[in-house]
Amino acid sequence: MEVITVKDLTKDYGNGRGIFDISFSVNKGETFGFVGTNGSGKTTTIRHIMGFLKPQKGEVFVLGKDAWKDSCEIKNFVGYVPGEIAFPDLQYGTTFLKAQAELLKIKDMSYANYLIERLQLDPSANLKRMSKGMKQKTAIVAALMADKDILILDEPTTGLDPLMRETFLELILEEKKKGKTILMSSQVFDELEITCDRVALIYNGRIVDIADVNELKNLPYKNYKIEFKTRDDYLKFKTLKFEIVRDQEKYNQVTIKIFDKEMNRLFNILRNYDLKFISEVKHNLEKHFKEILQEANKKGG
Repeated sequence: MEVITVKDLTKDYGNGRGIFDISFSVNKGETFGFVGTNGSGKTTTIRHIMGFLKPQKGEVFVLGKDAWKDSCEIKNFVGYVPGEIAFPDLQYGTTFLKAQAELLKIKDMSYANYLIERLQLDPSANLKRMSKGMKQKTAIVAALMADKDILILDEPTTGLDPLMRETFLELILEEKKKGKTILMSSQVFDELEITCDRVALIYNGRIVDIADVNELKNLPYKNYKIEFKTRDDYLKFKTLKFEIVRDQEKYNQVTIKIFDKEMNRLFNILRNYDLKFISEVKHNLEKHFKEILQEANKKGG
């Protein structure tokens, strides 16, 4: 079941700025990542999903309802962390969270208190004088405490220190286990790799690729960097027709792509060579997207 559906979404601000023909879907119980640099279009897309912006072209549906026309109804099912935190004119974090609880009709604050404890938040602090990290924690508590079925999180780890970022990711994995549908944007590849099932790369307002994280972790091949002590061994190895993805002649070094079924053959052959080192080159989400962008740039895309 598709919980969020985005079809041919376009918002053109002129001079190449905006989003163009964005299409993707997020399934029930899926954690979907959205990665890109500042200005790439992540927040604009999310604001359309939240019903804050009306599409110039295309459609956005949440739970089968039009995100623009039915935005008030949709918000009953969504917990949201905005990319830019702006609190109402209230004095304390506690006052804000209580007001939020009343708005959301939350009578039991036990889960909110659990989140406050996990994030080491002091909600009694003055709302306007909070640090960026404290404001971010307060926004996260406000978004999660109602236990909504859908979470839309726009760069939620901004301002969090490394330990709190790790705690937040643990909380997201807990939400995922509950069967929540989560859309989370970020500029940090590894946090999406930890939490997400699929990740979309948005670049200059367009989706370049959508990667299946599980598939990336279980590719049928590996890349190995091999450096030989002698030039003769280096040249001899190159005649064996292994697939070379990078050749650094200066260092007598090659990086090869090899399928799992060929692994025994490779290591049996290498017994006859004098190696300086051999190491696996991990194929992660960041590397995958960089390769796609490099290929697109070569083709003039």
